[in-house]
Amino acid sequence: MSLASVLLITGGGRGIGAATALEAARRGYAVAVNYRRNAAAAEQVVTEIRLAGGQAVAVAADVAVEAEVVALFEQVDRTLGPLTALVNNAGILETQMRLESLDAARIQRILATNVTGTLLCCREAARRMSTRHGGKGGAIVNVSSVAARTGSPGEYVDYAASKGAVDTLTMGLAQELAGEGIRVNAVRPGFIYTDMHADGGEPGRVDRVKAFVPMQRGGQPEEVARAILWLLSDESSYTTGSFIDVAGGR
Repeated sequence: MSLASVLLITGGGRGIGAATALEAARRGYAVAVNYRRNAAAAEQVVTEIRLAGGQAVAVAADVAVEAEVVALFEQVDRTLGPLTALVNNAGILETQMRLESLDAARIQRILATNVTGTLLCCREAARRMSTRHGGKGGAIVNVSSVAARTGSPGEYVDYAASKGAVDTLTMGLAQELAGEGIRVNAVRPGFIYTDMHADGGEPGRVDRVKAFVPMQRGGQPEEVARAILWLLSDESSYTTGSFIDVAGGR
């Protein structure tokens, strides 16, 4: 892997995104760390990469906003060069509640980031990487969730539904781009120790539910990152439209 391999990670300032950025840099990628609001967290990841001799930039953009997605990819073009890999990691959830308590505004917020944002980023990546458009190919990894399979009843059915859409996108886009040099795969994390659980109102959620995991523990962001990096690498060169569940057997 050379520094000519350029990776964009959406939501790269914390959790799985940050772990993936750091591991990718160790493997020789030049990394664009996208963030929406937390500039300090993204810059900390970038600083750590640079101190280790890697190449990285932090780029602000809300993936739910089309104009910001377009600007994000254009900035990566200018600062790092031609994109060769994309990790769609940006995702949100909101306070745990049953469907009967949800309103349309919340549902729209979840879908705008988790579904529309992923679609828009895939579009911009395809326009750059597809051999149909003069690109040299590449790889996309979408960060889904085991919730796409379980439905997350009583907590986040809206989030689970959004990740089900990501799974369907992964399957369809993989077939659409397979002949154009682009592989599209997904990882489905289970209960992972990240700050995201605090967004849902329960920072200690993983410790509460880990007894339901066959391996009897929560996962670490680095464990998900390694699966993502395998799917981006040439080691998975004949793998597209596939899913890796990183969920301790759940």
